Amino acid sequence: MLTGRESLLRLIGKRRRSLPNRHLLLSIPTPDSLNLEVDDLISVAGDGGRSSENQAPLDDPSKFSDDLSPSTRKKRRLTQTTLLQSSFWSVPKRSENGLVICTQQQPVLDSEVSEFNLVQRSEPSDSICCKVDDGSCSPRNEEILETVTLDETNGDAIHTFIVGRKFSDVLNLEVGGNICLLRHHENIKDRNAIKVVSADSELLGYIPKDISQCLSPLIDEYDLNFEGTITSVPKNSSEAVPIKVVCHKMTSDGWKECEFYEDFKPIWDKVLQAVEHQMHFPHKTTRYQLNFNVVLQEVLRSCSHLLTADERAFLESFPSLSKDSQRLFVRLYTRKGPWFRLSNISYHEVSDSLQALKDLTVRGFMSSVKDADELDFQKMKEIIELLNVTELRDILSMNKVFSRGSRKRDLINSLSSCYNDGTRIHLATMILEKTGLCAKISSTADSLIWRIERLFFLNGEQDLSSFVLLDLGIIKYPSYKCIESEQIFSNRTKLLAYEEAIEVAQLMDESLDSEDSRTVLKCIMISETRIFSSSLDSAHHAAFNCFTAPWVYSKVVLLGVSFLENHKRYNQAAYLLRRLLSCFNCDRRRGYWTVRLSTDLEHMGRPNESLTIAEQGLLDPWVRAGSRIALQRRILRLAKPPRRWKTPTFANLDEKKIPEVTIQGRSLNCEVGMKNRFYGEDGEQCGVEQLALQYYSGEGGGWQGIHTESSIWLTIFGLLMWDILFSDVPGVFQTRFQTAPLDLETESFYLTRKEMIESQLEKVANGMAEEILIISYETHRGTACRGVAWERFTLEELRAAVACVGGVCVASLCRHLAQDYRSWCSGMPDLLLWRFKENGYEGEAKLVEVKSEKDRLSEQQRAWLLLLMDSGFSVEICKVRPLLV
Repeated sequence: MLTGRESLLRLIGKRRRSLPNRHLLLSIPTPDSLNLEVDDLISVAGDGGRSSENQAPLDDPSKFSDDLSPSTRKKRRLTQTTLLQSSFWSVPKRSENGLVICTQQQPVLDSEVSEFNLVQRSEPSDSICCKVDDGSCSPRNEEILETVTLDETNGDAIHTFIVGRKFSDVLNLEVGGNICLLRHHENIKDRNAIKVVSADSELLGYIPKDISQCLSPLIDEYDLNFEGTITSVPKNSSEAVPIKVVCHKMTSDGWKECEFYEDFKPIWDKVLQAVEHQMHFPHKTTRYQLNFNVVLQEVLRSCSHLLTADERAFLESFPSLSKDSQRLFVRLYTRKGPWFRLSNISYHEVSDSLQALKDLTVRGFMSSVKDADELDFQKMKEIIELLNVTELRDILSMNKVFSRGSRKRDLINSLSSCYNDGTRIHLATMILEKTGLCAKISSTADSLIWRIERLFFLNGEQDLSSFVLLDLGIIKYPSYKCIESEQIFSNRTKLLAYEEAIEVAQLMDESLDSEDSRTVLKCIMISETRIFSSSLDSAHHAAFNCFTAPWVYSKVVLLGVSFLENHKRYNQAAYLLRRLLSCFNCDRRRGYWTVRLSTDLEHMGRPNESLTIAEQGLLDPWVRAGSRIALQRRILRLAKPPRRWKTPTFANLDEKKIPEVTIQGRSLNCEVGMKNRFYGEDGEQCGVEQLALQYYSGEGGGWQGIHTESSIWLTIFGLLMWDILFSDVPGVFQTRFQTAPLDLETESFYLTRKEMIESQLEKVANGMAEEILIISYETHRGTACRGVAWERFTLEELRAAVACVGGVCVASLCRHLAQDYRSWCSGMPDLLLWRFKENGYEGEAKLVEVKSEKDRLSEQQRAWLLLLMDSGFSVEICKVRPLLV
């Protein structure tokens, strides 16, 4: 993948359906009145100013179609199925005696969506209720889930539902039919499964997974039997079936006085707590509707200065739409589209899709096509994507058009090619006869809602599905205060500039996918020009720089540098790098830019200039970590007499030897460009890291260890510094969906919290690291935090790491991450090894970088190893060589 492509993809997030400024951006002429250097960007210039007769012009896309790497052709797929189709929960209510009772559906009041604190929910359940196709008792997407609740009138009955009816052979159910609950120990997907069987012992389905998790221990340990009846039968056979069951043993005389009741009660209380948790979850058909309104209301409250009066009025009109219209709009907005056939729109919570669509069209939220006169060529190309193969063949056959292929894409191309002025109306009529009424999100609504989501989440990776993940308990966000300070976007002009920069980034991404080199070059030129014509606000909070247009354009330009370097256009790449260095004086990326500029100049045959750039880079305070090591090594290689007579002060860089050990293994493959595989000591295939772990656990010294790279250290940093990461600092927390403060990767993170950080690191250095780690782990376990990998490491492994490494070394490592997280968050050694002494309390640790025979250390890895050695760590390089036969 081109350098910077992955970063650009994260910045863009989900691609917009349409780019409002696409035609304007593509119509920008190639500059011919700018300075010579800009002309060189699009000219046929050779390396180092030499002739380039054999070099393809950058503005000729045909010369580059075969050179784009396969990774640039990999397109992202969006699915029509969304997380909004996941199952949600009904709202229980509390009776006077404190018991939780079920309700079928609680109305959602308009006032309920006016406060943003609606998204601050109680801790979600650990269970995730999704349908699987293998007999699990997890409920289906379209089935209603309900909590176990006590009957308000009876006091001894509980209400729940039969779900998973696809596994049942019983088609017809009767109201009042007798049922009972039985444990299903044979269910390999869910050890807590509870099945519902009829009086004839026929399987009817299961009870919801979250309910079975609570009830199964009680049934197993206390031999409880639940019997009951079917209370109603839904019209749709795939829907959940309401039931009422009772355990006579729990209601019998003397139950509360029996000897084991005291042990039983805490378990039953857990059931009640799980039920109480569901009080905050409204009926599933309104949950996504509620979340969407929360987003609208919050942005309208906090960012109204960024919207025009017409835009505010348009967005404020959404809550006044009918419930059907709101639900249909949110459903369709979260799907790929852009066009949808009305005949294919069916949601059971939308009672009248046609009327809802009409209302949305009248209010400007959607647009539709039902007349052939409205179907221009662009709309036709989009709408025929909705036709299936049979429908396409029918239309082509009736028009006597021959298709060269039988695939859908071939049929679409054949139909598009014959869509000319002579047959346009005729074909349009036939297409619409097949599709029926078609609709899509209007361009106005699409653009505004995209803006609303961006302002709410502040990134392109999160959207409305983040609410769903939160509701289902798949992710839990940390607790912190959003203390308002300055606005991220102080005025509308800056917001529009930022949005247009995102458009250029998406256009660049799309062009790389389609191998359109001409548009790639145009995006590079637009970005370079606009970086130069704008500047970062020095008074702006450092954490907010990534929300500016110049910062986005710098991402596009850096990707352009990689694109040009791949095509050996080093002079143009060097020009762009100089522009980046001149425009961004305070940026941690300056190190990488300087290394690339020095390297490109050497490729161009300019070693003296390359050396000068490297020397200047070492004087730059923003050049750090691996980039600094890379420049020092370049200087040592290039600064030979007569180019330089004076010996650099860091001349002993290569003399500072890192301990090495060499091991041998039976190689499975040692091909260049492929990850090496070996046979381990147990005869199984493994990688070099696993082979090294086996060596160190045996003849290498009896070490225990894990393959971690940077992950375990970022996890330890996050746990030790948790309270500092989520402390009350103005402006760094803007939404309830953050996993780290906005300034974590900036200078201000350490400077703003210096006193707190140093106080915590002093405790760590004085031997309290393990205690702090345990408390933090147990308090915040499962809560999302940048860098913390809960699923990878056990508490025992983390405790062993901090205990054996030692408080002083851990504190030093955490200080470097706090001061410069961006520079030091990658490149750590592959293995962490530890072993305890005979007393079982004291231990030692070693960090090992594993390399196969043909691998070499990256500069970032070398920087880490040298830093760790200076900090007192024991480090080593383990080289794995194939065993010679």
